[in-house]
Amino acid sequence: MPSGEISLRSAIVALALIILTSPVMAQSLSGQADVIDVDTIAIRGEKTRIRLYGVDGPESQQTCNDASGARYLCGSKAADALASIIGRNGRVSCKEQDRDRYGRIVVTCEANGRDIAGELIRQGWAVEYTQYSDGRYSDEEEEAQRAKRGLWAGTFVKPWEWRRGERLPNEASTGSDRKCAIKGNISGAERIYHLPGSRNYARTTIDESKGERWFCSEDEAKAAGWRAPRG
Repeated sequence: MPSGEISLRSAIVALALIILTSPVMAQSLSGQADVIDVDTIAIRGEKTRIRLYGVDGPESQQTCNDASGARYLCGSKAADALASIIGRNGRVSCKEQDRDRYGRIVVTCEANGRDIAGELIRQGWAVEYTQYSDGRYSDEEEEAQRAKRGLWAGTFVKPWEWRRGERLPNEASTGSDRKCAIKGNISGAERIYHLPGSRNYARTTIDESKGERWFCSEDEAKAAGWRAPRG
């Protein structure tokens, strides 16, 4: 075999070995983003949901206490903060860092020139996920704590502890672990019930000390004097 042909074959083999033994190149993703929850987004046109790297935020049904001690739905509030950081045009630019156990791409993202996760933590609506981060957002978290921003203005359970079942002393069940999941809310003189999946269900919290309560059926709620939302 001619020496030139041997050299070419050797070069091809060497290149193939480099490709096979090299780590997979990290994906870069960009486009219009939809907020799923405070630490998860979806980019339109991509099938896989995207998890923000190094950040953990309150769950969608999690409640926290504000500075006055009043309970509020902090998971929903934090998701709204993420949407505000991304902005009205909704465009993000992301770079893959890892894959999580659910198959989601774990990424760092920028929107309007800002690191999304870093800004979310700096505003106090999420915390650094120390189990999986490299400490890159510790300064932002310290700043949020000192300034008592967002979650730090009151009291809250760290998201990973909340998922393990830890709750604030005044935090009632949100309905996910109850047999009766219809929320009976009192607004002024109005007694309104909200069905799971309805428009205001996720944003509605129940304070049983104020007379609010849970119902197992619409008939039960109506019989007790509650009505369905208008509109």
